[in-house]
Amino acid sequence: MEGSDEQLMLAYARGDAGAFEKLYGKHKGPLFRYVLRSVKARGEAEELFQDVWTRVIEAAARYTPQAKFTTWLYTIAHNRLVDHWRAKGLTVVSLDDDETQAPDPPAPPSAEPHRIAEAQATLDRLSAALAALPLAQREAFLLHYEGDLTAAQIATATGTNEEAAKSRLRYAMNKLRDAVGDD
Repeated sequence: MEGSDEQLMLAYARGDAGAFEKLYGKHKGPLFRYVLRSVKARGEAEELFQDVWTRVIEAAARYTPQAKFTTWLYTIAHNRLVDHWRAKGLTVVSLDDDETQAPDPPAPPSAEPHRIAEAQATLDRLSAALAALPLAQREAFLLHYEGDLTAAQIATATGTNEEAAKSRLRYAMNKLRDAVGDD
């Protein structure tokens, strides 16, 4: 079955396992990166990622397309992350002190060594700046970048208002831009 994410989710709710496979295939990468960059420990991220998909499966029979599927999916992910942070004694407005260990992208064989070093330095600054963002700003940035959510969808997913989502996203973008020196 081809169609929108919402149609695929409804088809899955009616028993079409292939529809779920398509949804999972489409969203697994961005969702995993969102979770991984939110907790920064691969083992925790894998567990939380599986929990999110388990909750999607459990909620399939109750699913109604009131918003975009991605908004619904990332709302589930956000809620699961909030539960995780609360269990660790963290709040959404706190700073997360763990360091990001993002894998380095492979360099093309023809790349010049000094360009590789410059790109790595920029990536390191970006990773450090992302890790230093307040949790709410990092989450807004990751929902936008990894989840391709709009400010309105971020507001829905995080249970805030659109102006707060826009503000968090703007502050995050400015801090990250400053960190990598992109004027």
